[in-house]
Amino acid sequence: MPGFEIFGAEERKQVNEVLETGILMRYGFDGLRNNHWKAKEFETTFAKRMDVAYCQLVSSGTAALTVALASAGIGAGDEVIMPTFTFVASFESILALGAVPILVDIDDTLTLDPLAVEAAITPKTKCIMPVHMCGSMADLRTLKAICDKHRLILLEDACQALGATYEGKHVGTYGDLGCFSFDYVKTITCGEGGAIVTNDEKYALNADKYQDHGHDHIGKDRGAETHPFLGYNFRISELNAAVGLAQLEKLDGILKIQKQNYLLIREALESIKEVTFRKVPVGGEENYSFLNFFLPTQELTARAHKAILEAAVDACFYWYTNNWHYINGWEHLRNLKTLGNLPLEVKNQMQDLNNTDFSKSDAVIGRTISALIKIGWTDKQVQERAEAMKNAIASVL
Repeated sequence: MPGFEIFGAEERKQVNEVLETGILMRYGFDGLRNNHWKAKEFETTFAKRMDVAYCQLVSSGTAALTVALASAGIGAGDEVIMPTFTFVASFESILALGAVPILVDIDDTLTLDPLAVEAAITPKTKCIMPVHMCGSMADLRTLKAICDKHRLILLEDACQALGATYEGKHVGTYGDLGCFSFDYVKTITCGEGGAIVTNDEKYALNADKYQDHGHDHIGKDRGAETHPFLGYNFRISELNAAVGLAQLEKLDGILKIQKQNYLLIREALESIKEVTFRKVPVGGEENYSFLNFFLPTQELTARAHKAILEAAVDACFYWYTNNWHYINGWEHLRNLKTLGNLPLEVKNQMQDLNNTDFSKSDAVIGRTISALIKIGWTDKQVQERAEAMKNAIASVL
């Protein structure tokens, strides 16, 4: 996910406009900022780009998830169904609100298995959170039907899927709320940043207040604003928003090059009959930020990954033994290791994650290798990479 690969004059120009005024905060100081409102401009531009009514910019993808959940009224004791394969921010955001993450299996989309989701629903379930990992999406039509049936919120964690589409909609806009990350290694970057998108005015107004200490943002005197409810500080700075504005202009070019490089490498691996590829739901198009493929067994996959790394091909990931992205590496979550006391609801309702059967997820992730797609490679480098990966995989079969 290559936003960091293409810093240039455009980013410097946007940032310098902020530095020249000295106003780094997104709120207030109207007369000093020379009419530069980078966060507001980003929100307007991104909402238009995503064909959605509202966008709220925040300080990170983790903040986006937390604010989105809070904006939808998720709180202590509410259960949120999430996948076993994601980034730790997914369960961190849930736990931060005193809500309870309920982990369920994935399928060959590398995202939530709808059958596992439906089986996990209880009277305390309030939200289903599919995580569109590695550039592609969950079976959103089926998940939306489940949410409608049980009157649940569908919150899309699209932090790794900016630019992907499903049934003509941008991923992240299909559900009630969607979240994006603009950290340093995402498709576009603010350095640090995130966004919530929605078509629901109530959720949008809640998010606007919650991410800024509950400020109502009415009028032009920040000191006179009231606080309709408690909030926290998840604001983004004007500097980060300025970087993101420049990156937004480059998004279409990034996606085009990603697809070209992805297809070249995939074509090479398709010649190996033992290699199969991640399922993309009908009606979906991934953003091509990762090439995700399967080998027949866990043992072969581990050996192939080792051979790929030994061939000096970097940025290929075997998630089954990764400490950030799969349940196997989340010892701190499994054992609820915290610095302070957890809410009783979390202690009483959490699964025993050390003894929950996630063998279906293991059978998928244990056979998965994900290859990051960069846009800075020359055509020659892409071809050399494809050939090296192909030969490394073939050497273990």
